[in-house]
Amino acid sequence: MTDLPFRSALALAADIRARRVGCRELLELHLRRVERYNPGLNAIVVTAIEAARMRADDADAALRRGENWGPLHGVPMTVKESYDVTGLPTTWGVPEFRDHRATRNALAVDRLIAAGAVLFGKTNVPLMLADWQSYNAVYGTTNNPWDTTRTPGGSSGGAAAALAAGLTALEAGSDIGSSLRSPAHYCGVYAHKPSWGVVSPRGHALGGRVAAADISVVGPLARSAGDLEVALAAMAGPDEIDGQGWRLELAKPRHERLADFRVAVLLSVPHAEVDRTVQDGVQAVADTLAKAGATVSDRARPAFDTLVADRLFRRLLGAAMSARQADEAFRRNLEKAQALAPDDLGDHAQALRAATLHHRDWLLANEERHRMRLAWAAFFRDYDVLLCPPVTTTAFPHDHEGDPFERSINVNGRRRPIAEQLFWAGYAGLFYLPATVAPAALSPAGLPTGVQIIGPQYGDFTCLRLARLLEREHRGFVPPPGYAAN
Repeated sequence: MTDLPFRSALALAADIRARRVGCRELLELHLRRVERYNPGLNAIVVTAIEAARMRADDADAALRRGENWGPLHGVPMTVKESYDVTGLPTTWGVPEFRDHRATRNALAVDRLIAAGAVLFGKTNVPLMLADWQSYNAVYGTTNNPWDTTRTPGGSSGGAAAALAAGLTALEAGSDIGSSLRSPAHYCGVYAHKPSWGVVSPRGHALGGRVAAADISVVGPLARSAGDLEVALAAMAGPDEIDGQGWRLELAKPRHERLADFRVAVLLSVPHAEVDRTVQDGVQAVADTLAKAGATVSDRARPAFDTLVADRLFRRLLGAAMSARQADEAFRRNLEKAQALAPDDLGDHAQALRAATLHHRDWLLANEERHRMRLAWAAFFRDYDVLLCPPVTTTAFPHDHEGDPFERSINVNGRRRPIAEQLFWAGYAGLFYLPATVAPAALSPAGLPTGVQIIGPQYGDFTCLRLARLLEREHRGFVPPPGYAAN
């Protein structure tokens, strides 16, 4: 049996219902682990311990009365620092917001609490949620539990690190440029990027913004695919305004057996080269599927040029994030963009143009995006999912020098621009598609690698069901060494 701190949230909820462990007892176990291991990880950066103890006590009392709060009754969890939680800071790592306290919960937080969860803290992020690492001047640097000299990813890096080390049982993060998916890959846990619009982002915003950003989503991280299914079901649905006119009914999984899946596999592309260690993990998953009788193709693709899609994603990603700029920063970026040579297609040039995009240019880019969406829809008539890497390498050493998008990483023995790996975020994200990241393998250096399972729009439960089957037939969560269960 899996040691208690590393069990899935569903297994812990079952233990609670069966009276094998109490809600307060389970919370105290996690708090002791936070006290022991968090100083070396800096994953959980905000706590609400007394409130959590009171709720855990109430959860125990409710069980004694025969009440069931939901599928997560009594399960201790944390959320990404960027979610509003009443009375707790929401800074996004920005020092100017150090003293900001939320006056109400984010809608997704309320829904997880309504499902029975016991919220006891918040996890670290990069500045403005804009890095593949998680460090900022407010809370400091978060380390990867597999190797503390390396990043746990970003921007949901604290979330993934806390899960992998057994400090929390469930997490909620967000994703606009792989912020759920890359940390799951780097830390060996699960994450699901929902179809755009499936989970309301209300209360996951800086400065009180209420409009949903293009591409950006919120979603769960966990130690099992089943946990992702339950957490997504709890979080999903419109807010109180949209809920007056529509309700969410996600499609059921297309298949229940590995043998029935039709799977395409993409291991690398020239403009976003993937390290062999990561490719090998994805290929291992494909081999498991083929052995189980699934239809597996290494040639099937949606009918558009991946390089064109990559550049389009960068343009619309930068535009989606442009409102985060202060007025003065936008003015400086506009001057820099206007001074660029027309033929400059470097990463920094693309980012500057995207951050200062004219609305007409955005509309033209959006039209191109929607034409590619039609190509994806045609692809999914013949295939159920596409497997690909979440990012280009395993977790890389901490590197806080300069602009995040101007750094480089080692890919197959060569230094490559880190921004190249944005392609693997945008291949699903730009087109509103769901994507689940599941553990795939351990690299020769002993670092986890993951596989990204991309499905049709609103086919979230098809991605999650395949991840759940692979958890049984291929590989599930494995705790990092050095984090004893006691």
